[in-house]
Amino acid sequence: MTAGHGDDHLAVGGPARHIPVLLAEVLKALHPQPDDVVVDGTFGAGGYTKAILATGASVVAIDRDPDAITAGRELEAQSSGKLRLVQAPFSSLDEHVGLVDGVVLDIGVSSMQLDQAQRGFSFRADGPLDMRMAQAGASAADVVNRFKTGDLARIFGFLGEERHAGRIARMIESRRERKPFERTLDLADAIETHIGRAPKDKIHPATRVFQALRIYVNDELGELARALFAAERALKPGGRLVVVTFHSLEDRIVKRFITDRSSSPSRSRYMPELETIVTTFDKAGGAVGPSDAETAINPRSRSAKLRAAVRTTAAPRAEDFSIFGLPKLPDVSQSGER
Repeated sequence: MTAGHGDDHLAVGGPARHIPVLLAEVLKALHPQPDDVVVDGTFGAGGYTKAILATGASVVAIDRDPDAITAGRELEAQSSGKLRLVQAPFSSLDEHVGLVDGVVLDIGVSSMQLDQAQRGFSFRADGPLDMRMAQAGASAADVVNRFKTGDLARIFGFLGEERHAGRIARMIESRRERKPFERTLDLADAIETHIGRAPKDKIHPATRVFQALRIYVNDELGELARALFAAERALKPGGRLVVVTFHSLEDRIVKRFITDRSSSPSRSRYMPELETIVTTFDKAGGAVGPSDAETAINPRSRSAKLRAAVRTTAAPRAEDFSIFGLPKLPDVSQSGER
């Protein structure tokens, strides 16, 4: 989908040419064959899709961003029926296909989204404080201007791992009473002014806040968890799941899911016998990272991790995989979308 998460290693700014991350490793893990049907759940600029099509396999490519779907129509037209584009969240991928041979998910932000100031993902150029991948629903501005201080602090701290989360949330509450935050540079400058920036700091003080807002507005972690269950339902026995993540929270979810679905819970001889849990996946090795050569060409790839698993013959289990609890997005149905 993208070259990674962006501004420095956290990805929120700066133009970058689209480079599919871990492409060779993805193809090796996915192992597409000429008659296979593969779901690219995060189409983006089509990097993985083009490589999969080149193997002779067919692809159902999904993206919730209407711009990505529009940009991919030419590739779809040239595919001789091998490519079908679907505008939808990847958490619903099983609703658009039958049983498939592979599912690949790249949980990054598209370089196209980062590079367009009007989408509001980056503070490198001024734009509306938006960040909505689907271009619908509540925006980052709605969250910043309407959430309680405690809720903002939780979002910044948990999703952005921002150590100044409380200070920044209190500053936002104080400032928005005089003037709501509507632009990316306005928020970034306010954070930098409040927190300060030492000459040795490699990233902008607003980087982690922007990351947290983007993840929260798009429910990226919840979408990822639901997409893993959808892939479990869609994959036929022997089908392969391949996921590329760029953030520790994402990788933790994928690792936990694969571990949970590929092993029975440990038991003690002193405890009563538990009902046998049938596994639905077999692990396909451990985490794989980019080579030195790839990070030299594409610095955004350096935080990437690939994890893979192979579907077994067992029926999917109940979705008993909880992630976290955060406040709900504000209802914008009455006030209109930004």
